[in-house]
Amino acid sequence: MSVAEPRRIVLFRHAKADWPQVSDHERPLAERGRMDAAVAGRKLADSGLPFDLALCSTSVRTRETWKLAVHELPHRPKTVYEERIYEASPGELISVLNETPDDVQTVILIGHNPGVQGLAEVLSDSAEPEAREWMRRRGFPAAAFAVLSFDGSWKSLEPATASLDSYWAPSE
Repeated sequence: MSVAEPRRIVLFRHAKADWPQVSDHERPLAERGRMDAAVAGRKLADSGLPFDLALCSTSVRTRETWKLAVHELPHRPKTVYEERIYEASPGELISVLNETPDDVQTVILIGHNPGVQGLAEVLSDSAEPEAREWMRRRGFPAAAFAVLSFDGSWKSLEPATASLDSYWAPSE
């Protein structure tokens, strides 16, 4: 990987979940969530980002979201299901990302709110104005994603070291 090329992180919140009588970790996607996950996958494919690694929470809804979204991508990246992403704070998510091997340039992290939105806010030192405004107005609804970039090694990722490059959320 060239030192001149920034690393990228895509923070992807799981799609809309259903509320059956199961534990929170076992909640599946709702019908709307299944549709939005596929649409988000097409938008991720349109971004042209070559994902090297996917870090996905072990919850049912995040695994289902990723399964539907990755089907839309031209290349299936290596996927690691990581228990620490479930209910993680922004600081805990940074710790997970700090363990990323240096040969990885682009990571997609499939997780939950409030951690995913908090991480986007904590990492962003600067932002593309339209992306910042859109995320400020919309928050981080189910199936939304933000693309951030930073320079340096994964171990050097810390608050205020990245730029918010783009943001997308499904229509209500």
